Amino acid sequence: MSKRVVVTGIGMVTPLGIGKDQFTKALFSGSSGITEIAAFDTSRFPSHLGAEIKKFSPRDFISLKHLRRMDRLSQISVASSRLALEDAKITVSATNRDRIGIILGTAFGPTDLKVHCAHILFTEGPMMINPILVPNSVMNAPAGHTSIELGLRGVNTTVNHQAASGETAIVYAVMEIMRGAADIILAGGADIISEFFFETLIRFKAISPVNGGKEGARPFDTYRNGPVAGEGCGIVCLELLKHARERGVIPYCEIAGWGMSSSSASPTDWPADAHGASLSIMRALQSANLTPDKIDMIQAASNGGKNPDRIEADACLQLFGSEKVVPAISSIKGAFGESFSSGGIRAAALALSLREGMVPPILGLDDPIIELPFITGESRKMDIRNGLVNTFSHGGTNVSIVMRKLTDMDHLRESN
Repeated sequence: MSKRVVVTGIGMVTPLGIGKDQFTKALFSGSSGITEIAAFDTSRFPSHLGAEIKKFSPRDFISLKHLRRMDRLSQISVASSRLALEDAKITVSATNRDRIGIILGTAFGPTDLKVHCAHILFTEGPMMINPILVPNSVMNAPAGHTSIELGLRGVNTTVNHQAASGETAIVYAVMEIMRGAADIILAGGADIISEFFFETLIRFKAISPVNGGKEGARPFDTYRNGPVAGEGCGIVCLELLKHARERGVIPYCEIAGWGMSSSSASPTDWPADAHGASLSIMRALQSANLTPDKIDMIQAASNGGKNPDRIEADACLQLFGSEKVVPAISSIKGAFGESFSSGGIRAAALALSLREGMVPPILGLDDPIIELPFITGESRKMDIRNGLVNTFSHGGTNVSIVMRKLTDMDHLRESN
């Protein structure tokens, strides 16, 4: 019991809204954050859509003293972390700051800043680069800025694990709490859209429309032709169930288990089959001591990519189809695109599903690639006891996390 880790706070800056309340309303109403890119001119590109963060004011969350030193990725990370702490009813003080940390996942880091520095380097020379900007070019800048702004002195780590960065950060944080390295850890992922990154994705044929056709995000759809680029940050506040109960807060859910695996694939390609994906799901179920029939819903990794959607669908059919109890399947990447470090956002979405008893719909799915219980149209009300969040990254990195709803009996046992 003392080693059970729970989610007690949620903070997010996303295309579906700033903060838990805006995000929750948009999530379950079936709203989309995908529009034409506004941050830069896309007229020279074949792709024009993106899920951008809108109406975000960093001054609402960050002191002016530190704000002028922060890049955009750090700003959304700090804001999300502050919101998660507030939601968890945690005030950082001299008595607890040494035991509060952050583990953040980012797939590509501050791509806008890196290009800016490179441009000045090659056009004006190294002496013209503002030295304040240089520390922000490293991957750990967002986590570092968060610790400075919020006064955290616990574990501070950044995970760079391609599209599995956010989920890996959460698993790492859970293990750190279980081994006693911290009382509270903020964990999740953050990435942004920049013009350079957008063009890079196009050149790698990594976003819609990959091979022509209508541009758009269509998870699990027969006519999918690549994901739509997204951005955002999602942070979950993690702590031991015992610690949460001592503070008098009611958790959203428990991180009940996780599984990791790798598949044989090049860094920019996908594996030929679903074996690795199935393995991570199976290990997550074993870790949570659950059989496949006990999973009620899946927050899928599907983003509208030709290969990853097929792999995940095959893995679900292999593991759950034989039990003839395939869980309800949702993917919210049809609403906010593929930000590559969306693990924190999607874990938060699953935590909200467990609390609200609602499964959000898959936007853009009209003609499923396979017969599975996909949730489309509008959110579905249902009793969700156990949920699964998946991520399968190019390069063959797979992570699955089981999240479990806490019952009145769980709280009674802990209080006794």
